[in-house]
Amino acid sequence: MSVALVHRWSPPHRAWRVVARALVARARRIGAVGVVAGVFAIAAAAAAADVPYLSGRVVDEAEILSPQARDRIGALLKAHEERTTDQIAVLTVRSMDGQSVEEYANAVFNAWKLGQKGKDNGVLVVVAPGDRKMRIEVGYGLEGTLTDAMASRIIRNEMTPRFKTNDFDGGIERGVTAIVALLEGGAAPAEESTPASGKGLMTDFEESPLPWPMRILLGCFIFGIIGVFTFVGIVTPGVGWFLYFFLIPFWAMFPIVILGMHGALVLLGIYLVGFPIAKIIVSRSAWYAKAKNDLRTKGTASVGGFTMSRGGSTWSSGGGSSSGGFSGGGGSSGGGGSSGSW
Repeated sequence: MSVALVHRWSPPHRAWRVVARALVARARRIGAVGVVAGVFAIAAAAAAADVPYLSGRVVDEAEILSPQARDRIGALLKAHEERTTDQIAVLTVRSMDGQSVEEYANAVFNAWKLGQKGKDNGVLVVVAPGDRKMRIEVGYGLEGTLTDAMASRIIRNEMTPRFKTNDFDGGIERGVTAIVALLEGGAAPAEESTPASGKGLMTDFEESPLPWPMRILLGCFIFGIIGVFTFVGIVTPGVGWFLYFFLIPFWAMFPIVILGMHGALVLLGIYLVGFPIAKIIVSRSAWYAKAKNDLRTKGTASVGGFTMSRGGSTWSSGGGSSSGGFSGGGGSSGGGGSSGSW
C-alpha cells in the first residue's frame, strides 16, 4: 500500500460556513463571551498546527533538497514500503514558529496518519533548518525496532555532522538509509567517536531523549533523594562511608536518563572524588568531632535536628524523643495471650 496522496479540502467559504453555524449554536448556550473565547482558541490552534499538505514521501517545504536527492530518497522509501508496508515520510520546514520539535512532529504524524491501521508502522523525519532542529518520530508498532536510542544515534552520527556543513542532501539521505536498513533487519549505525568539544556536560545533556520539562522534574526527584542520602553520609560519623559505597550504583545509573551516558559518567566521577574530600573537610570541624565522641561514649549524638545512634539515625524535633520518656519496668511474659488469622 502506498502513502495516500489525496488530501481532503473544502472551499474556504464552505469551511467558514460550517464554523459559523457551530459558533451560532454555541452562542445560544454559553453567550457571546464564550463565543469570543472559542474564536481565539480556534485561531490559536490554527496558528500552532500548520501542517503542510502531504504531497509525497518527501515534502521539501524548506526547499533544502536537490531534485536528485528528493528522487533518490523517494525511491528508497517507496521500495521499502513495498517490501515491508512500513511508511516513512520526510518533511522539511523552514521554521516551526515557536513550537517544540516534539509537538510539531507529533502533530504532523497524526495529521498524515503514517503507517498501516492496526500496525502503526510509520516513521516521520522532520528537519527545520531555520530552528536548527530535527526529529525522527516513530509509530508505536516500530518502537521496538527503531528505539529512542537508535533514533538518537542516527541523528547524532548520520545527520548532524552533515547538517553542520549545510549538506542537507547527504544528511537526510544518510539518515533515511540508516532507518531503512535498521527496519529491514540490518545492523544499527555504528557509534562514531567525536573529538571532545568545549561544551562539556551541556553537550551530554542534549543527548537525553526526554524533553526539557520532564528532565527538570525527574532530575529534581532523583537528585533530591540521592542528594539527601549523600548529605547524610557526609555529616554522619561512622555510617557515612557505608553510604558512600552504597550510593555509587545510584549515582552511576539514575543520572543517565537526565544527563545522558557521558554526563552521568562525569557526575559519577565528581561524586567519587567529591564525597571523600567533603567528608575529610567536615570531619575536621568541631561539631563533627563532638558528635563522633558522643556517639562513641553515649551511643547517640545530635547534629542540629538530626539524631544519630550506633544502630542508625532518626529525625527528631529539637533533640527530643518521640517516646515521651516512657521505658519498660523490666517485666517478662509467660507466653499467655491469643493469636488469630483471617
